[in-house]
Amino acid sequence: MVATNLSPEELKQILKEALAETLREERELLHEVFAEVLEDFALSEAIREGLETKEMPREEIMRILRGKK
Repeated sequence: MVATNLSPEELKQILKEALAETLREERELLHEVFAEVLEDFALSEAIREGLETKEMPREEIMRILRGKK
């Protein structure tokens, strides 16, 4: 390994450029990870809200889903 004398600012700039390049090259992967995080968040919110509501009979839920009154 070659030793270099980089200043903290030079190192910071190199790291920023490397991160930006990685994000450009791995855009689809980043999109997938972000989508998974959003789905997990939405699911946890739905579970939390569900725990705070009253229970309903299955038949009533199915009637609503079928669009019948």
